[in-house]
Amino acid sequence: MSRLALIAHDEEKPALIEFAERYEDALATCDLVATGTTGKRLQTETELEVERKESGPYGGDLMIGAEVAAGMMDGVIFLRDPLRAQPHEPDISALLRICDVHDTALATNLASATFLIEGLTETG
Repeated sequence: MSRLALIAHDEEKPALIEFAERYEDALATCDLVATGTTGKRLQTETELEVERKESGPYGGDLMIGAEVAAGMMDGVIFLRDPLRAQPHEPDISALLRICDVHDTALATNLASATFLIEGLTETG
């Protein structure tokens, strides 16, 4: 079973929920992890089981990054708001960097998220 992190900034949460609804069958075959509010919305607005970490600004991005570094994460879907500065930008940069360092699949928009989930569920 693939372990997949789902993260979205506030402005991108509706798009991630819509994505999760569209790919709910595929995502249900994954072990899902999400940051705080994103995970809560996924739990209440879909039928998916999601392990919730802290909210991003409270260390959730770093918690997911630690799993990437430990080789416990197969992919990360992180729908970022590219038009707004985030107070925890260093944590976001660290997560993106650790995905690159450990060659972990990372999607930061819906197009790449589609490829990621289709690839994981084909081979996972």
